[in-house]
Amino acid sequence: MNDDHLHLPPQLANLEALGGQLVWRIGKDDLSDEVVVRLGYASATPRFAHLPRLRSATDQELQAALEAGQIQIEWVD
Repeated sequence: MNDDHLHLPPQLANLEALGGQLVWRIGKDDLSDEVVVRLGYASATPRFAHLPRLRSATDQELQAALEAGQIQIEWVD
């Protein structure tokens, strides 16, 4: 089945359109070791470079943080 046959409810179609305008970074904070999700509009991409670096996080680390409710979400303007 291709995308031509996929009919999303309007609410999901709006989310799909919004998702195409977002960028994100996921990793572990160098200092606190917390899992961080940074999210922002594509227009904010240059500002991501001015934030502290995030280290790679394994799938297992991400899953553990998610299950423990210990994921920090940051909106980048």
